[in-house]
Amino acid sequence: MQIVRNIDDLRQEVAKLRISGAPVALVPTMGALHRGHVALVDAARSRGCQVVVSIFVNPTQFGPSEDLDAYPRREAADAAMLDGAGATLLWAPDVATMYPPGFATSISVGGVSERWDGAARPGHFAGVATVVTKLFQQVKPDIAFFGEKDFQQLAVIRRFVADLDIDIEIVGVPTQRDDDGLALSSRNAYLSPEERVTARTLPRALGEAAAAIGRGGDVAAALAAAIARLAEAGFDPIDYVALVDAASLEPIDRLDGPARLIAAARLGGTRLIDNLAVEPD
Repeated sequence: MQIVRNIDDLRQEVAKLRISGAPVALVPTMGALHRGHVALVDAARSRGCQVVVSIFVNPTQFGPSEDLDAYPRREAADAAMLDGAGATLLWAPDVATMYPPGFATSISVGGVSERWDGAARPGHFAGVATVVTKLFQQVKPDIAFFGEKDFQQLAVIRRFVADLDIDIEIVGVPTQRDDDGLALSSRNAYLSPEERVTARTLPRALGEAAAAIGRGGDVAAALAAAIARLAEAGFDPIDYVALVDAASLEPIDRLDGPARLIAAARLGGTRLIDNLAVEPD
């Protein structure tokens, strides 16, 4: 696997990849990789793609009180993981390459970005939309793969790709979990051993709520029970636990189409997010 750090080299290498005739896939990441990221590479390879992975800790999607400086960075280990997974090319730009002097453009996505994490983290999705658009312009992939763990992010990306007529197929890959059900996340590394045990309450509470709603139970009661369980376990604050339409992410109070149960809550110094598809029994 080759590593490139400037845009001219990236474009030359991607042009070489296209000679094979195979589609080019992009897997955007912020590094600190785990099995969830490997699953994205695997999904791309299963489609016969040449796989480009980007690693860039994007400062514009972090708020002033968030963990930009503390976010784990371990490029050598990440590169070894990607090489073992069969990635073809690693695109690893620095901040000056992505945001050169005078950079003044931001992409704002309405609708799906406005609630939930959009409300809890002002400016976050503008940072995501801007950096992903830049990555799309730099790599010009045929297909891009994203994990469903960040479900609202995936919805935002689908929205601006459709709105801006960007000719890239967006593929969502199911959330990868540890044996205890906790969704894999780079931020799990922040959890203490005791918090790591407590954290599994989040997927369990969502699973119970999803099952109750799927059986036709009262949505408000199921959400309240999940919130109570998280609070009792020590999550504080609980930003949201909601049942939403899977496409618009608007809250719904009855299950009559594709839906997602979404949640975000803080445990100690770590903010965890998760989601589950909800279907009627």
